[in-house]
Amino acid sequence: MNYIKTIEELHEMLTNGEVTSEELVQDSLKKAHLVNDKCHAFVTLLDDAKGGFVTDDLLSGLPYGIKDNYSTKGILSTGSSNTLKDYVPFFSATAVLNLEKHNVIPIGKTAMDEFGMGGTGTTAHTGNILNPWDLKRMAGGSSSGSAASVAAGVYPFALGSDTGDSIRKPAAFCGIVGYKPTYGMISRYGLFPFASSLDHCGCLTRSVKDAAIVVDAMKGQDKNDLTSWDSSSIHLYDSLDGKVKGKKLFYIKEIVNMENYPDASSELKEHLDNFHKTLKLLEEEGVSVDEVSIDRDLINAIFSVYQCLSCAEATSNMSNLTGIIFGPRGEGKNINEMMKDHRTKGFSSLIKRRFVIGSYVLQKENQEKYFVNAQRVRRLIVDKMNELFQKYDALIMPVSTGPAPYIDGSKDEITKDNTTNLEEHLQIGNFGGFPSITIPNGFVSNLPVGINITGKCYDDVNVLNIAYALESKMPYKNQIAPLLKEEDYE
Repeated sequence: MNYIKTIEELHEMLTNGEVTSEELVQDSLKKAHLVNDKCHAFVTLLDDAKGGFVTDDLLSGLPYGIKDNYSTKGILSTGSSNTLKDYVPFFSATAVLNLEKHNVIPIGKTAMDEFGMGGTGTTAHTGNILNPWDLKRMAGGSSSGSAASVAAGVYPFALGSDTGDSIRKPAAFCGIVGYKPTYGMISRYGLFPFASSLDHCGCLTRSVKDAAIVVDAMKGQDKNDLTSWDSSSIHLYDSLDGKVKGKKLFYIKEIVNMENYPDASSELKEHLDNFHKTLKLLEEEGVSVDEVSIDRDLINAIFSVYQCLSCAEATSNMSNLTGIIFGPRGEGKNINEMMKDHRTKGFSSLIKRRFVIGSYVLQKENQEKYFVNAQRVRRLIVDKMNELFQKYDALIMPVSTGPAPYIDGSKDEITKDNTTNLEEHLQIGNFGGFPSITIPNGFVSNLPVGINITGKCYDDVNVLNIAYALESKMPYKNQIAPLLKEEDYE
C-alpha cells in the first residue's frame, strides 16, 4: 500500500482501518534506512519506535522526523557536531513536547549542517547530506536531512530550524514546502541556539496545508522562552480557504530583474522566467503583483549584516561548548589546553571561521564599527519592509539562483559574488521575524526550484493562504523525489 499521502489522507486511512499506526511507523523506518544509505539524512534512527494511539487529532499515530538540534530527552542529540557526538539530553524541546501531546511518533533525528551554521549539508559529522532528486547535488542546509527525508517520502513532515534560510532553501532544493512562522510563535526552548535573535523553529512538509497542521501543533506561549507569544487565537489550518482576490504582492526589482545578472547561467534565466510565469497564475486569481525598487545599498548589506550578527551571536551562544561540562574531553595539561584541543578538533573549519568573525566584531575596539552598525542596518532593512507591508500583503520572490548546486567543487564558505543578493535575500525574514514559506515552483534542469512568500509579523494566516492558493494552481503538491524503487513505496 502506498503511504505517500498528505496528513489528512493518512488520518482518514487510519480512522477507516485501512492502515494502523504501527504499519505506518514500520514503513517509515524501512524507508528511512533506505534513504539514509543513499542520502545520509539521519544521525539517529529509532528502530524501537512503535505505533501510537489514533484519535480525532489529524496528527495522531503519524511518524515524523526531528532535526538533530532539537533537544530530545533520552535520545542522542548531536547538532551534527563531533563536540556533542555522545550527548543525550535530560529534557525535550518545548516544540517536541507540544507535538507529543498529539500522539505523533518520532522515528529519527535528522542530520544537518553543524549546529545549523551552513547552507549546503556538507558539514555534518556523519557525512555529506545528498539531494534525493540527484545524489550528486546538495540538499541545501541547514535542515538538510529533514528536507531530504520528507522529499523522499519517509514521512509526511519533519522539524527544521531557520536562522537565515535553513528551512526554506533546502525545501526549495528538495521540491517540498518549508515554513518558518513569525518569530516567537513556536518556543525556541530546547533548540540548540545559533543566533538567538534570528533563530526560528518550523517544519518541512509536502503541502501548505500539512505545514499549517504541524505548526498549529508546535506553537504556543512558553514560560521558558520569553520571546514566545500567545498565538492561541490563530488557527492556521482552519483559516485556509484559498481566497486571495484583491491581495497585493510585490517583488524586489534589484534582486529579481535579469539585468542585474549579465553573466547569468541558463539555469538562472530559466528560474527567473519560471518566477514571472508563476506571478501570472496569481494575477489570474485576482492578485496584483508590483515591482518595487529598494535602495541598492540596503540590498547589498543583507549578506554582510547577517554574517556579522549571526557570527557574533553564535560565538556567544556556543561558548559553553568547552568539553568540560559535556561532550568529549580534550587533551591537555590544564583546562585551557583541554578546551583548545576540544574546540580545535571538534568543530569543522566553517564553524571555526564563524567564531573568528564573531569574536572579532565583538572585541571592544570593533563593536561600534561592526556589530553595532550591523544592528543599525538591520533595523533600516526591517523598517523598509514594514513600510512596504503597510501597502502590500506580502513579498514574493524566487528562492536561490536555480536548482541545488553540485556537491563536487562546492565549498561551504563565507563568500560573496554578483548573485549573492538572490541567494541571501531570505535572511530578511529572519531580520524582522517575519512569517515566510517556500513552496515548489516547477523544475529547472529536471530539478525542483522554489518560490517564497513573506509577510508582516503575526500575519501567518495571510501568508499561508496566499501560498495555499498558489499551490492549488500548480501540480507540485505532495510530490516526491524518484530516489527509491516503486516497490519501496508499496
